[in-house]
Amino acid sequence: MLDKIKYINRELSWLEFNLRVLAEAENTEIPILERLNFLSISGSNLDEFFMVRVAGIKGQVDSEIFTQTIDGLMPKQVLNEVIKKSKLLKKKQNECWANILKDLGKNGIKVCETSQLNLNEKKWLKDYFINEIFPLLTPVAIDFTHPFPFVPNLGLSIVLKLKNKKSKKLIRVVIPFPKGLKKFIKVKAIDKFIATEKVIIFYINQLFPHYSFISHGSFRLIRDSDIEFSDEAEDLVTTFENQLRKRRYGREVLLEMSKTIPKDLKNMIMNFLDINRNNVIFSEYILDISSVNQITVQANKRLRWRKFKPRFPERIKDANDNYFAAIRYKDMIIHHPYESFDVVVKFLRQAARDKKVLVIKQTIYRTAKENNEIIEALVEAAEEGKSVTALLEIKARFDEELNIKVAKYLKRYGVQVVYGSIDLKTHAKISLVVRRERKGLNTYVHFGTGNYHINTAKIYTDLSLFTCDKEVAEDAQQFFNMATGYATPVKWKHLSVAPDNLRNDILTLIENEISNKLIGKNSEIWFKCNALIDEAVINKLYKASQKGVKVKLIVRGVCCLRPQIKGLSENISVRSIVGRFLEHSRVYCFSNGHNMPSSKARVFISSADIMPRNFDRRYEVMVPILNKTVHEQILNQIMVANLNDNTQAWEMQSSGEYIRVSKNKHSISAHNYFMSNPSLSGRGKSKKNNKPQEISLKNK
Repeated sequence: MLDKIKYINRELSWLEFNLRVLAEAENTEIPILERLNFLSISGSNLDEFFMVRVAGIKGQVDSEIFTQTIDGLMPKQVLNEVIKKSKLLKKKQNECWANILKDLGKNGIKVCETSQLNLNEKKWLKDYFINEIFPLLTPVAIDFTHPFPFVPNLGLSIVLKLKNKKSKKLIRVVIPFPKGLKKFIKVKAIDKFIATEKVIIFYINQLFPHYSFISHGSFRLIRDSDIEFSDEAEDLVTTFENQLRKRRYGREVLLEMSKTIPKDLKNMIMNFLDINRNNVIFSEYILDISSVNQITVQANKRLRWRKFKPRFPERIKDANDNYFAAIRYKDMIIHHPYESFDVVVKFLRQAARDKKVLVIKQTIYRTAKENNEIIEALVEAAEEGKSVTALLEIKARFDEELNIKVAKYLKRYGVQVVYGSIDLKTHAKISLVVRRERKGLNTYVHFGTGNYHINTAKIYTDLSLFTCDKEVAEDAQQFFNMATGYATPVKWKHLSVAPDNLRNDILTLIENEISNKLIGKNSEIWFKCNALIDEAVINKLYKASQKGVKVKLIVRGVCCLRPQIKGLSENISVRSIVGRFLEHSRVYCFSNGHNMPSSKARVFISSADIMPRNFDRRYEVMVPILNKTVHEQILNQIMVANLNDNTQAWEMQSSGEYIRVSKNKHSISAHNYFMSNPSLSGRGKSKKNNKPQEISLKNK
């Protein structure tokens, strides 16, 4: 019972996060197509949640595993609560869709019924159906000679009841949607859309000319999509290729059906799929919520956010585009997406072409499918005769297939590809370049909080640190040696590395704040991360709160810690920021006996969230910020702006629910602030004022 008071269930906390995403779809202060995009994101989020998290819980229940979760619930209790809350979430998504349809209409975008089309539009649509839809469809009759068709993961299908015009015999037919068939069709060249499902029903006589239409419904299946493999596998790539083929055949987790589906068709589907009624959700308007982004990408761009162009750091320009010179002058921080990810790409491009560069080492976790300049830079370097090593992680969920292709491509051009081990994912984000210079070998390192992905870098907030600090670079070399050859060093000089010492270092830093408080010094902790789940860290934060340490947490997604409980966590506040950009950077700050924000505070950036998997089952890195200017930029600007945000922020209650932070006459959006302010990465040798702009920390 005590655990239920102390901790919040991980899965239920995640559902609260997706409610915050859905709230942006309901937010009338943002452009209508961006609201539609948030609705789509909430749908794809929920799909993945069922494919992975709920599938895992269901597997535990089916296997009669009785392991308690952090909050003391058993798997079956969690599954029941998750299904119950997910049904409410699905209902809210459908209600939101209905409201957005009205607002789309007010803005000149119509999602129509076939009856609302004029004759010319119907003629165009019929031609489109015959030429673009009809050839892709494969109706399957359900009887003794035709078994129920296989329904792949996320597969949408229409089920029909038809009557033969002559014999009056009834038949039941399933029409699976083939991969690649759009869910929404843009009618002619205007902002008018129609659901493909409705088009198929409208022209059903083209498929069944000898039958009369009786009734129909639609259904969609979500399957277990997690990959499992034996640690005795001889070839990691072959194992993953085999498992990827099985993903679409995973066991059924959730069945979605249209609310209006006739009872006989509903029972037929449930019987053939052999799925428990508790794992069925009925939706009133739309099943595949994620598909609504097809309208977003085709509709009028004036109804989206005004395009934002990232700035390019003055520091690089001042160094005549010489990245090595800029980094040698002093450490440099780049704040994405406000500052261009091209800095990272061009750093590697310059390294590939520089004849003084001898070695490049690079971690790869998630990367872009097309126009991948990071991968091309590594290939170019290998072709130039440099020693290039790619520490490539295949096990990046839903990117495994792409990563296998990338690995084969890199190998073809002479890049040494090393895979993460079966037990440990490589999630750290590090580029390392060794260059021969006048004084000997010099090592340049890039540490990131986000992936080397040129597309997501445009919408994720992340930090890139460039340094050639000798001791930090030695640690980075040791990291690659450990990950590629199991050569773990006796001691790290500056880096905290999982699974070696990252959790213990964070616990020690929190304990130091407690010690400072006990001897009368100022003591405060600021965290910014995507998830806070690890029980040991949560308990240490509770202890810090009980001793009077002020703890301010910015946790975008799952948070299992309960704030504001008397005697336990009354000194802890938790907020979540959901807005135009996906908050992704991880920053960990400790006041070190001084008033925050302070130049004496200890500040770290990391690839790791506060989760057991990050500490125990991944290669992760946390790096200290040693340069005074960079330290000030992260602490006094980025962290303070996020703590002051009263436009996109939500405050967590002790119940686990979130309340949107109230605006006042001083409206502050961290995203707008960083889009509108000058570059925060400094100007190097420029004579212009290079002191970072500060915002005061009000009422925090």
